[in-house]
Amino acid sequence: MYPEHPTRHRPATTVEVHQPAPMAPVVATPAPLIPAQPGSVPAVASVVLPDGRIVTGYAINPAQPEPLAAKPPVSRTAVNIALGGIGFAAVCGGLLLLTTFIAALTALITQLITLAAVIFGGWIAVQIFGASGGPKRGGTTVNIRKAVIKRNHFHG
Repeated sequence: MYPEHPTRHRPATTVEVHQPAPMAPVVATPAPLIPAQPGSVPAVASVVLPDGRIVTGYAINPAQPEPLAAKPPVSRTAVNIALGGIGFAAVCGGLLLLTTFIAALTALITQLITLAAVIFGGWIAVQIFGASGGPKRGGTTVNIRKAVIKRNHFHG
């Protein structure tokens, strides 16, 4: 379960030793030299060294690197980040207006439902409580009086 402690003796194992084998040397064949004439013969220059020796040779013009493409004053990455920020701000403003519109529409619907409930409830109340007072519309009016019955005869 646990690894062996490093101080314990481990059984001896056989070890194989491989010796490197020398490789045959590679013979490099020199590339043939092709003499090339310069387009124009450069001027010979002589330089006097501080110890009095004179060195004569051709002046070598340093190689001019190709001009780099002109970099814009602002990097493309910075422009892309700025445009992304502007787009994000525009979307946030639109979402804010959208949520405000949804909240106002919800309030309007709630008020219309409440108004309908009040009007419908009032109409129901008039139907129930308004019929007891005043004359009835339609139907038969029955006036009940005190009736007297004497000797099985009705006296109304």
